[in-house]
Amino acid sequence: EECNSISNCCNLLVIMLNMSMEKQEYLKRQRERRSANGNADTRRYEKTKKGFLMRLYRNMKSRVGGIQKQKAHLYAGKDLLPKEDFYAWAETSKDFHEMFSVWESSEYSRKLCPTVDRIDSTIGYVESNMRWLTHSENSRLGCVSNQRQYTKNGNRPNRWANLSKK
Repeated sequence: EECNSISNCCNLLVIMLNMSMEKQEYLKRQRERRSANGNADTRRYEKTKKGFLMRLYRNMKSRVGGIQKQKAHLYAGKDLLPKEDFYAWAETSKDFHEMFSVWESSEYSRKLCPTVDRIDSTIGYVESNMRWLTHSENSRLGCVSNQRQYTKNGNRPNRWANLSKK
């Protein structure tokens, strides 16, 4: 009976290993296909509402998680609402649907792309602190915020400090 149990375990291990190898082969074929077509399928999917929201959430998560190192100081330790809550918030937002339609109609002009703005930059991505803006509006607000910091302190913001030394 013990031998039978060990045999069953070995068989299960072989099956799991084969599945793992099949999965690795599948992922390799996917990478090759994406490389060959220049990620055309991914880019096409990200222009659907579902794909757009998936990419947007993933970018928000990478900012908060510190993966995007260049701006980590702006997002480190900030809250990020759960993915399902973000999707529900976005899908019930009239502003999102209107902005997305305008963005589609513009043939995906970057300036008109919907973005999530954190109303108070000291707070993370929580529903009460988020709103939809176009990329252009969000960028302009970021510039205004930097200008306020510059004039308020009388000095350049820290992220520019090293530029003056070059």
